[in-house]
Amino acid sequence: MKKQKHGLWVFIFSLIPGAGEMYMGFKKQGLSIMLLFWGSIALASITGLGWLAMFLPVIWFYSFFNVHNLKSLSEEEFYSVEDNYILHMDQFSGDMGIFLQKHQSAAAWVLILFGICILWSRFTSLLYFIVPNNMADYVYNICNSLPQIVIAAGIIAAGIYLLTQQKKKLKQETETKDEHYWEPYRPYQQLTEKPVHTSDNSDKDTASSITNPENTESDPASSTK
Repeated sequence: MKKQKHGLWVFIFSLIPGAGEMYMGFKKQGLSIMLLFWGSIALASITGLGWLAMFLPVIWFYSFFNVHNLKSLSEEEFYSVEDNYILHMDQFSGDMGIFLQKHQSAAAWVLILFGICILWSRFTSLLYFIVPNNMADYVYNICNSLPQIVIAAGIIAAGIYLLTQQKKKLKQETETKDEHYWEPYRPYQQLTEKPVHTSDNSDKDTASSITNPENTESDPASSTK
C-alpha cells in the first residue's frame, strides 16, 4: 500500500536503487529499478563487458531523485501516481515473443555477436600465456581496439543502410504520386461544342427527296390504280 513518508529512513533507502520506491509503496517501480541496477552489474561481471557499467550511475541517480520527488509531492498528487514497471517491462515480456518471431535473423545475429564479444574478452586475457612477453603487449592492444573498430564499422554500415532505404522509400513515393496524378477539372479550359439538333421526319423526307430525285417520281402503274 502506498504511503507518503518523510524522515531519515527515506533518505537512507533512497541511496539503494529501488529500495526507496519500495519503502514508499511503489513495489513495481522499485523491483524494476533493482533488476536494472543489479542485473547490469551481474551482466558486466559475467560477460566481462566493462562498458555496461556506464548505465549504473544513470540508474542510481534516477532512483535517488525519483524518491525525493515522490516525497516532495502533495498528498493528492502522491496518491494519483500509478505504480508501473520502469520501461514497461510487463509489456516488453509479452511483446518479446512476437518480436523474436518477426525478427529471428536479427536476434540470432545479436546473440552471435554477443557471444563473440565474450569469447574475445576471454581470449585477450590468455594472450600472456600464449604469446611471448615482448609481443603480448602489442597483441593485447590490437585485440582490445579491434572490437571498437568492428562496432564503429557496424554503426557506419547501419547508417549507410538506413540512408539507402530512405532514398528508396522517397523514390517509391514519388513514383506512386506520378502514377496517381490527375489533372483537376477546369471548366474554362474545356472546349465548348454546339449541340446538334435532330430534324423532324418531314425535314428528313425533304432532304432525302432532294438528294434522291428518282424516289420522287411516282410509278404510273400505281397512279392508274
